[in-house]
Amino acid sequence: MSDSAFYFVATVLKALVILAVIALLSGLATYAERKVLAYMQRRIGPSMVGPAGLLQVGADMIKLFTKEDAIPARANKLLFKIAPIISATGAFVALSVVPLLPEFTIGGRTIQPILSDINVGILFLLGASGTCVYGLLIGGLASYNKWGTIGAFRAFLQITCFEVINGLSLIPIVMITGSLSLIDIVSAQSGGIDKWFIWKEPVCFALFLIAAFVECNRTPLCLTENETEIVAGAGTAYSGMRWGMFFIGEYANIITYSVATTLLFLGGFNAFWFIPGGIMMVLKSSLVFFCFLWARAAWPHLRPDQLMGLCWKVCMPLALACVLITALAIV
Repeated sequence: MSDSAFYFVATVLKALVILAVIALLSGLATYAERKVLAYMQRRIGPSMVGPAGLLQVGADMIKLFTKEDAIPARANKLLFKIAPIISATGAFVALSVVPLLPEFTIGGRTIQPILSDINVGILFLLGASGTCVYGLLIGGLASYNKWGTIGAFRAFLQITCFEVINGLSLIPIVMITGSLSLIDIVSAQSGGIDKWFIWKEPVCFALFLIAAFVECNRTPLCLTENETEIVAGAGTAYSGMRWGMFFIGEYANIITYSVATTLLFLGGFNAFWFIPGGIMMVLKSSLVFFCFLWARAAWPHLRPDQLMGLCWKVCMPLALACVLITALAIV
């Protein structure tokens, strides 16, 4: 097989694997979240369907696929239908520039577990993941529902604000490495745990994690839903698999940011002592993913004014200070 044919086949297979694996992990993530929340709240969680309730994920999928797909009478039907697709697609597209594992060799050919290693990987990741909010905005507005509209505008408000923090928190990393490629950033952290950027830029790590919670619509930094309304925010009018696609996009986004946080601040897929890089990648990404679940169990929602205050009064000055201090240290 020629090099061009091999590249084409490998790219197609990697795209299919990413879609299949992340979609499966998104389903399993719902089970993991239920179990973690149940443990922290002294409940049992899923336990009836399958061993330890593991088959509850399959039961939920059957329910979503077979549930009636209701569309409000006055809704914009076209926009109402495509909104969940936008949210799910943005989350999966963002994964195309994320190296999930270290490269390996098969049949004398080197395989890179990344769909496309572009030299502006960070910008592409932030841009693609940021498009998920448009699904919520369009879905909320198209549903012709008061609560959906309010939730949609709250979602747009939080994302547009914290996109700034998301980008600013990564500027010091780009300044240190001189590259926007995720693989180059991981390579810059090779040589031991002391080389990880979490030690060089701990404030940037905290800011990026806060922005990741907002990007992924996760409690406590989530405005799309509000407990006092007792509805699902922008997705109030959705049912069946369209409702499920919003959650698939959300959990896929959480997985993406868990992996991205590992790559940017925790050494990525570099080996540690006798532990191979692939296993280290899985362990660190799982730990970050657990933090998303832990925070939901431990903290209530912030009010919109509190979240905006956190953004402009706390995170913005800290992010600018990190950029300035890093620039002075480099000079």
